[in-house]
Amino acid sequence: MIDRPSDAANPAANSLTLTLPDGSQRVVPAGMLPGEVVKSIGERLLQAAVAVEIDGAIQDLATPLRKGGTFRVLTERDATSLDVLRHSAAHILATAVRRLRPDAKIGFGPAIDEGFYYDFEVAQPFTPEDLAAFENEMRKVSAEKYPFVREEVNRAEAQKRFVDDPLKLERLSELGDDEIISTYTDGPFIDLCRGPHVPDTSRVKHFKLTHTAGAYWRGDSRRQMLQRIYGTAFFKKDELDAHLLRIEEAKKRDHRVLGKQLDLVMMHQFSPGAVFWTERGTVLFNALIDFIRERQRDDFREIRTPLLYNKGLWEISGHWGKYRENMFLVLDSETNEHDMSLKPMNCPSHYLLYQSHKHSYRELPLRYVTFDVLHRNEVTGALSGMTRVRQFQQDDCHVFIREDQIASEVAFLLKFILGYYETFGLTAKVKFATRPETRIGSDDLWDRAETALRAALDSTGHEYELKAGDGAFYGPKIDFDVTDSIGRPWQLGTIQLDYNAPERFKLEYVGEDNAAHTPVVIHRAVSGSLERFIAILIEHFAGAFPLWLAPEQVRVLPITDDYRDYAETVTKRLHDAGIRVHLDARSETLKYRVAEGARMKVPYMLVVGKREAEQGTVAVNVRGAGKEQKPNAIPLDAFVDRVVEENRSRTLVLAAHA
Repeated sequence: MIDRPSDAANPAANSLTLTLPDGSQRVVPAGMLPGEVVKSIGERLLQAAVAVEIDGAIQDLATPLRKGGTFRVLTERDATSLDVLRHSAAHILATAVRRLRPDAKIGFGPAIDEGFYYDFEVAQPFTPEDLAAFENEMRKVSAEKYPFVREEVNRAEAQKRFVDDPLKLERLSELGDDEIISTYTDGPFIDLCRGPHVPDTSRVKHFKLTHTAGAYWRGDSRRQMLQRIYGTAFFKKDELDAHLLRIEEAKKRDHRVLGKQLDLVMMHQFSPGAVFWTERGTVLFNALIDFIRERQRDDFREIRTPLLYNKGLWEISGHWGKYRENMFLVLDSETNEHDMSLKPMNCPSHYLLYQSHKHSYRELPLRYVTFDVLHRNEVTGALSGMTRVRQFQQDDCHVFIREDQIASEVAFLLKFILGYYETFGLTAKVKFATRPETRIGSDDLWDRAETALRAALDSTGHEYELKAGDGAFYGPKIDFDVTDSIGRPWQLGTIQLDYNAPERFKLEYVGEDNAAHTPVVIHRAVSGSLERFIAILIEHFAGAFPLWLAPEQVRVLPITDDYRDYAETVTKRLHDAGIRVHLDARSETLKYRVAEGARMKVPYMLVVGKREAEQGTVAVNVRGAGKEQKPNAIPLDAFVDRVVEENRSRTLVLAAHA
């Protein structure tokens, strides 16, 4: 055990006061196990308990109590219990792997948003057959109902226990002298771990190993490549089954597959992490930009700024010291030094533009928006289609305001952002993120910023979740997590309050008193990276975009070449009305061409033949109406009017045109 100073001379120091949810209090000895406290409340509660929460911190039933405060028992009904279950599932995975592959060196095994993973160092990559064997072995470990036994040990003892696990020894060497070193065992397997874990392995019943991937040790490309096994776990089988169905649905919607199938984008090894937009993809991209510009036309000022800057700018902003490893450095031909950089964000360039003129308090809020290209030096292994890239554009905005305008501006931006997501049928959760460990600026400045932003958010009356320590390095922020059509969360928009940048860049405005004052800056993004947002939209809509976004809105199909002239008339009429239309008069059969249009997810296909040519109508085939639909002939002008209105109103659902 760890040596601790004795408090024998002060009995009060050996007691902890726990406040239960009903307001009652219990005084217990310091070091008492939470499981004993739960048992004293009730045996049935102990059987249901997964872990406990003390002043917001989660710990398992086997970790000694070291502080008092609010005390709550967590059961399967509590969302936070899921992380405990999944962390335990990762531990059981490592147990199973070491049984079948004793040569495997163990790394880390945390819970993550969608499940868990564990990293192993092995000579040969794991195969699908290995995964199946590991999963079967996990079921045996679960059935054996091993308790998760926690023990606190000194450094020398820990080194003995992990002498054959160099990855664990490396982690052990990083622990400070005052840190508690704990191990967990389930049967013969032992892991260096802080917990928390469920009481025993039988609590982990409903799980699935999903896939493997390579992962550098500690995320460092200079270190060895490990094998990472991913999995997921739930308390209930139906929840696991529903999750696995979502995974299968997500595979069908994968933007990397649909982006190629729909001829929207391509990627190339000669430009890793950058998107090539095809003609169709560019139409989609521009339709989104046009929508954003329309929404920002009255209250925002669009600007453009350079791509390349001297390091002096980044030294003022703080990025050179805090963010340089993520920047693309450029060699200055005159100094022969890498003291230039492609910009990874727009903020500092906007400050330079603001500085170039004097500003009055009457001008504020002043909102600069841009779609400039940005570059961030993501490691190759982290790149993933369009959702993690090196070159991207943002619908980026920086707002310069007086301090007394914070509340009204946050309310304005909150409404603006939530309304934007509603257009796409996306629902959003609001989260408030506070100061991170690595940051710039004084604590006093952070206190002011956090107090002001929280008060502004509270004044809107909107519900939000706290994300402690997840703020930007220069200020607290409000994040927007959206949920797509199959229930997956995506972190997108942000409102970040910044007191640091105006001081660093000596930004000023002339106040009502005719004196110089320092503005406050708000960083605002709605889509975030446009590349990533479009990838999300591809998957959200499964490639079947609403009419206003669709690269091709209408496809005209003459039954035979005899009706090509009328088909061309229809096409011109649609084109002249501002509708994105394509004439498919190829020699292939009509059935083939209809199937091709369906594969490309064209919203409307117009079949024209003798009757349509004689009557001035079009037979409308509506995307998604099913094979049983019979194209309904309607007057061409009526169809044009309806499509124009759908475009104008940006409706999400196609009209049946019955």
